[in-house]
This record gives sequence, C-alpha cells and structure tokens, in this order.
Amino acid sequence: MEELIDSFLDYLSVERGLAKNTIASYRVDLRRYLAFISASGISALSKISKSNIMDFMLAEKEKGVSPVSIARRLAAMRMFHRFLARERILKEDPTNLIDSPKLWKKIPDTLSLNEVEALIAQPDPLDLQGCRDRAILETLYATGMRVSEAVNLRKDNVNMDVGFLRCVGKGNKERVIPLGKKAIHSIQRYLEFSRPKLLGKNSNAEFLFLNRSGKSISRQSLWKIIKRCGVKAKIKKLIKPHTLRHSFATHLLERGADLRSVQEMLGHSDISTTQIYTHINKDRLKSVHKMFHPRP
Repeated sequence: MEELIDSFLDYLSVERGLAKNTIASYRVDLRRYLAFISASGISALSKISKSNIMDFMLAEKEKGVSPVSIARRLAAMRMFHRFLARERILKEDPTNLIDSPKLWKKIPDTLSLNEVEALIAQPDPLDLQGCRDRAILETLYATGMRVSEAVNLRKDNVNMDVGFLRCVGKGNKERVIPLGKKAIHSIQRYLEFSRPKLLGKNSNAEFLFLNRSGKSISRQSLWKIIKRCGVKAKIKKLIKPHTLRHSFATHLLERGADLRSVQEMLGHSDISTTQIYTHINKDRLKSVHKMFHPRP
C-alpha cells in the first residue's frame, strides 16, 4: 500500500502542483487511514466500504482530532480513492457518497476591530524589530495572507505605487491582493528604516521580511510575534497563526464585500471554503435584527 501512496503523492506533486507541506500532510493522513483499515481486518483496498471510512472519521473525532484535520483527512482519502479508480486499480470509489461533515465545521476565531487595532499597535515603530513587526501585522491583516505566504513574500512582489502585492499560495498559484494605506505606510517605513539594517551585508536577500541575520523570517518566528503582541495587547481570545486572516475575511464580509472577491483574495480554490465566514456574518445579522426590529 505504501507504493500506491507514493504513486498518488507523485501525481499530486507533478500533475496537480500541490505544495510540499500539503503532500507531507496527506502522506501522514493516508498512513493513519490505511493503518486503521488494516487494524479493522480489511486486507484489500477493494473491500473498503463507505461504513469503514465513516468509522475511521468517527474514531479520529473520538481521539480529539480537530474538525479541520478530519476534513483534510477526508480530502486526502477522496483524492486517493479517485486516483485508484482512475488508474483502474479499484472499480469503485467508496468516498463518492460521503458528504463533508458539516456539523464538525468550526467557525474560526476572529478579533474585533478594536482588538486588531490593539494587536497592531503593540510593536514599537521606532525600534528596529518593532518596525518590522508592525509591517508584518499590518500586511497580514490588510491582505489576509497565510503566515507561510508572508514569510515567502519577495520584496519585488510588493508594488506600493499602485498599492498591491503578488502572493504565491498553495500549489504555486499566484494571486494579486490590494494593500491599504496603513499597510503601505508601515512597509515603506520598514524598507527605509529597518530592513537595510537587518539586511547587513546580505545584499542579495530577495525576501521582504527578514530576521536579525538578514535571512527570511521563519514561520515559527512570525507566529511568536503574533502571540507576543496578543499577550501585550491583553487580548483574552486564543490567537492562532491564521487569526488575522480569519479577521480579515470576516470584517470584509461584515462591511458588504461579496463572497467571490473575498474568495479570490484568500486564494481559496473552492468557494465553499470561504462560505464558513458567512456563518459569522449571519450571527451578526441576527444580533442586529434582535436589537433593532420592533418585534424581535
């Protein structure tokens, strides 16, 4: 079975262009899945049924695996079985009739506008690293970029005259995202004041956000910056690497942005992924209705 996983992942890498991190995650997911199938006494892939797959997903849920991880495992299993059916290794795809577990979807945690302002205000713009950290936070909130996309952002990908940046996301797909005035101002100050000193003698550095060694800042370091600023801002909510991304999408939709535009800026290939933010918007609409309707 390991050979089939290798063939499938090679297909995803070469023909679908999926990112290395995604492929590595899928490998782990499929190994867990097939180990469960084997432990269930099923010796052949052709004997796997819909109920076996549902049993696996329920077992993962009972172990405390997050809804996001379970959804990713299901995506990996779907593609794996479709690949096997396409290659005629299997006659049928047992995942065909399985719906995504909508009840397990978790609405992302978001910050209020005041909390975002407090978070971004924490780094000292007069300090070398504080100037960089302010630019990072402003960029993340202004664009909704993933942390992994921000650390790989090239200096040449940012056009401040026009006010946009080019972002390379999952599967090496490129998208253009507008930049607001505050983000542009923070990036300009970082480029003029902080980045040249961080760069030092490393004159060929192409990445926008640098560490103290003049190299691209890591995902771990960027996450620590967000977490540290959240503590300093006394925000009691659990802040995660994607919290600013979720807040970006939620605040846009609350102010009337259309779902398709938000989908494009987030880089979601499927609009159903973006639709999770509409649940938050509906909660807000219900509260507004209750507050202002004459017969709530």
